[in-house]
Amino acid sequence: MIRNTTVRLSALVLLLGFVGVSSAQDPVKPIKVPFDLLKSQHMVINVKINGKGPYRLIFDTGSPVNLINTKVAAATGLGGEDGGKNPLGGLMGGGQQIKMKTLQLGDIKAENLPAVVMNHPTVETISKVLGPVEGIIGYPFFARYRMTIDYQAKEMTFVPSGFEPKDSLNSLQMTLFGGGKKKAMAPIVPAAQWGVRVAKEAKDEDAGVNIVEVFAGSPADVAGLKAGDRLLTIDDRWTDSVADCYSAAAAIRPGDTVRVVIRRGNEAQTLKLTVRAGV
Repeated sequence: MIRNTTVRLSALVLLLGFVGVSSAQDPVKPIKVPFDLLKSQHMVINVKINGKGPYRLIFDTGSPVNLINTKVAAATGLGGEDGGKNPLGGLMGGGQQIKMKTLQLGDIKAENLPAVVMNHPTVETISKVLGPVEGIIGYPFFARYRMTIDYQAKEMTFVPSGFEPKDSLNSLQMTLFGGGKKKAMAPIVPAAQWGVRVAKEAKDEDAGVNIVEVFAGSPADVAGLKAGDRLLTIDDRWTDSVADCYSAAAAIRPGDTVRVVIRRGNEAQTLKLTVRAGV
């Protein structure tokens, strides 16, 4: 998934700032919403969609889209079948883009939010292991607010920012399938050194990617990563493909220390990795 926010942890409080234009006429009224923290360190909140629910969704600050599974889509009158109408269907595992009339978190009610309907393999895996999870809340919702996340109290505080985000999925579609003048592609230059090589077979549908090599003395080696580990997340972002890994790694600046979640055997472990400047 594409990184849209920079998350910085200070003690037990996570502060997220979003660029936007605040309206002087909008009342600045903080709204508090409780959340649960899963063993996987994902935040889960209860929501109502189109007045129905509650449903448990992961609150993911690295997700460019909102996502609900086909069961919730059917229960809330949002369909769930692609029918070949969405050119992103094959790319996103049959996902269909829809609009939720209302999405309610506690006392917050947002209207006309875009979402993708699909049974995401990682969400399905988390649901089977850690209890029912039925989708993701991402950028189209949280970009409208300035937020404080208190891990000790397990409580989020939202303040409207006045910012109306663009349809990120539509922008991705335009980039992939054309639309407008073609622009020269900027070269991708690695900003930081990791020292790990990953791979994933085409038929491998499990969460994460395989670490096939760790270079001696590299940041990955110092952090304790080993060949044979299954890399699940980088800096709280899922790495379900090699492309996901490059996207997540590209957002990390040299000198930053991030959390890396792996599965070694049958046990999930969280390691801290400090990347270095280099290629």
